[in-house]
Amino acid sequence: MGLHVVVGKGPVGSAVAEELVRTGHRVRVLSRSGGTSSADVEHRAVDAADPQALAAASAGADALYNAVNPPYHRWATDWPPIATALLTAAERSGAVLVAMGNLYGYGRPTGPMTADSPLAATDVKGRVRAAMWAQMLAAHEAGRVRVAEARASDFVGPDIPAGQSYLVRNLPGVRAGKRVWVIGDPDVQHSWAYLPDVGATLAALGTDERAWGKAWVVPSTPSRSQRQALGDFAAAFGAPAPKVSQTPWPLLTALGAVVPFLREVVAIRHQWDADFVVDGTATTAVLGTGPTPWADVVARTAGALPV
Repeated sequence: MGLHVVVGKGPVGSAVAEELVRTGHRVRVLSRSGGTSSADVEHRAVDAADPQALAAASAGADALYNAVNPPYHRWATDWPPIATALLTAAERSGAVLVAMGNLYGYGRPTGPMTADSPLAATDVKGRVRAAMWAQMLAAHEAGRVRVAEARASDFVGPDIPAGQSYLVRNLPGVRAGKRVWVIGDPDVQHSWAYLPDVGATLAALGTDERAWGKAWVVPSTPSRSQRQALGDFAAAFGAPAPKVSQTPWPLLTALGAVVPFLREVVAIRHQWDADFVVDGTATTAVLGTGPTPWADVVARTAGALPV
């Protein structure tokens, strides 16, 4: 099997690295801080915004995966140089460039989102992500590099830090039987992406030439509102059905004046005030990657929560 280089060692980078190792590939993970290499995964300290260093570290690779995660409020400044560096490194090394995308570029949806839904973002973060994909696709169509992008809804899973999952951050309160406060309307439908399914989709994009030149939606189980999902976790914990309340938007707006993260959350309130649902059936039909059953997602995530 060939060499696959993953840039970023957070939850997504770790998930795709694990999937690549499982399927027999050589894996090298690049990050600013590096890490301790093992028999399965080599770690190197590399700045993701340095195209020369990235190209050198990915020389001879079959695929290069963008699993970088800049601070939420710095996307507009941090993403463009990183995206350009990764594209340059892929072009120089000849590796397929696979990006971990998201749904921000779609803006306010009018129905289930697919890879073919129009990119109509009105917020800064959504426009940044749409521009990144446009840059990648233009390079692909010009014959300079082969690219693919996976787009996933909000993460859930046993290896997701609370700060990176709207569901996981509320699980300690649910288990303790406390009232939980959520972002947006707790009763609108929402899709959730199980992290191992994200890793499996990314690995498929880097190894299946049918995926190249396109974006793909990570398959998710049937949507669950925040109230429904948290209720499912309560049942798994043997706890009472949680009391779920919406955090008032005026409060979040006021707090956003001093907390950059919350200011960015308010900018994408459309993701939480109306149904926000994906349709990844095309990904399953072509690439064979399907969603883990929701009952298994809940059981595995709940079972991994620290006591």
